[in-house]
Amino acid sequence: MPHANAQTVAGRIEDLYGAPLADLAARADALPISGMLAALLGSYNDLALAERSIAFHLQRLRQLSYPERETTPFDAGHILDCARRIAEAVAVRDAHTKTMTAVLRSLQRVPAPDTGSPASVPAPAPVPPAPPTHHPATTAPTR
Repeated sequence: MPHANAQTVAGRIEDLYGAPLADLAARADALPISGMLAALLGSYNDLALAERSIAFHLQRLRQLSYPERETTPFDAGHILDCARRIAEAVAVRDAHTKTMTAVLRSLQRVPAPDTGSPASVPAPAPVPPAPPTHHPATTAPTR
């Protein structure tokens, strides 16, 4: 289950593309060329992984630092490692959240084309006539 930031980003992606994430992932996997959808889903997965990492290491830290538990030098190393990993995951989460929020704000959902009426294509603009070319070497000098 995604956490708060990942849930918010997932909702924005689903709103933007008008489909659930699972359907969007299948659509992105079927595309021969990666595009914006694949990039958004990849960043979303990285964000969700960072949030799961935070939750896991917080739980482990709580287990290691339980008040009734005797802390050994071995445990102290694990506590330090958990704290370091939490700090790294928080930095990754915050960076992905900031970037994805900015990207998603810059994108807008494009309405689906109206399939009931033929699309009107504007007529191409007329091409202006080319200016006359004047080559001094080919004209006779005037006297």
